[in-house]
Amino acid sequence: MAPITPTSSPNSQLNLILFSIPQSCLIQLGTAAVISLLLAEKATSQALASLGAASEELFRGDRLPILDFPEDNTANHS
Repeated sequence: MAPITPTSSPNSQLNLILFSIPQSCLIQLGTAAVISLLLAEKATSQALASLGAASEELFRGDRLPILDFPEDNTANHS
């Protein structure tokens, strides 16, 4: 009985019209793309976390000046 999955030859290639690309090059390109996407995702998540922490500090109001509000003189005269 013949095997269901054919064995891959060592020089398997993607045959296009004008040229052919070896499978090992496709795997290397795919691996590099996945690794770069993982690094970009990690950098993006760290940047968003830093942005969230900075906006939280801004809205907390620790660095805002204390404003002097004028007193309401009409309430004192009544």
